[in-house]
Amino acid sequence: MPRLARTAELATVAPDRFAAPARRRLGGPGLRTFSAIADRWGLGEADRMRILGQPGRSTYFGWLAKARSGAELMLPVDTLIRISALLGIYQALKIVFPSDAEANRWLTTGNTGPLFGGQPPMALITAGTQDGMMLLRRHLDAWRGGLFSAPLPGFDDEIAPIETSDIVWA
Repeated sequence: MPRLARTAELATVAPDRFAAPARRRLGGPGLRTFSAIADRWGLGEADRMRILGQPGRSTYFGWLAKARSGAELMLPVDTLIRISALLGIYQALKIVFPSDAEANRWLTTGNTGPLFGGQPPMALITAGTQDGMMLLRRHLDAWRGGLFSAPLPGFDDEIAPIETSDIVWA
């Protein structure tokens, strides 16, 4: 099949996720979820606006009002990507850490890993760059997949090693 024909075929199968209908569908729920996570993490207004790409203050509060009322809300593509990155970070933290308290402690404590340079991981989220959030998301996705990560301190003290009797053959 010629390349152009294949591209046209894919376009009809997978609608553009950045098209206006998709952005309208995702805007309100995405912003409400973002707001709930930001509340959990105790983020202030300035941090929230940096994470969302520095919309004007009136724009930000207009978005929130529309999202909370259930009105139609079409966010910019950049803002949706940022919200998606934050949701991925939040999901990965839920998988990697056994409790919210431990995840929050990891997010807010200085980290000597090469990605962080002594800064807390939260600094990558609140720096205001999409790249910072995507780096952290990829780092956590790799960690939850078992790549390039040392065990959590004290983890082996709480989890008993697997024994032969733990293995079940169906």
